[in-house]
Amino acid sequence: MDVPQSGKIILVLGGARSGKSVFSESLAISSCLERHYIATSQPFDDEMQTRIAQHKEQRGDGWMTHEVPVDLPEAIGDVDAGDRVILVDCLTLWLSNLMMAERAVQGEGEQLAGALRKIRGQVILVSNEVGLGIVPDNKMARQFRDHAGRLHQQIASIADEVYFVAAGLPLKMKG
Repeated sequence: MDVPQSGKIILVLGGARSGKSVFSESLAISSCLERHYIATSQPFDDEMQTRIAQHKEQRGDGWMTHEVPVDLPEAIGDVDAGDRVILVDCLTLWLSNLMMAERAVQGEGEQLAGALRKIRGQVILVSNEVGLGIVPDNKMARQFRDHAGRLHQQIASIADEVYFVAAGLPLKMKG
């Protein structure tokens, strides 16, 4: 079994339905490590339940799934081990959950960065790039876009590798 360098962090960004989850899953599978999936989504309606079921089916067997809508830094610390890869899908849903729970987003981002700096295994974080479009027309959407942009910069600064995925094609931006 190939064990990666200690504490490898990979950030995968892209738009909706860009192929970022499939690409991230392929990175995790190629690591040959025990695979853990941290899902940040919450099944509030039938459509989201269907999306979650499709993601589970797409991943197939061989994954241990952890549903963590808010307490992501703690979950990463609990799951992390040198012989594991953790795939977090996705940071933007986590950010939405934090905002809806009226949590201190900047502080939570700092806690996440702190947890990532301590990892022993591999962590792959998936997130939607939402800053490439028009300026949102309402305050909450603008705050979300701004929080996401700052979080992505924070995680990218400590990541070993960063990818941007469009049309199913990954572009390596760092590492």
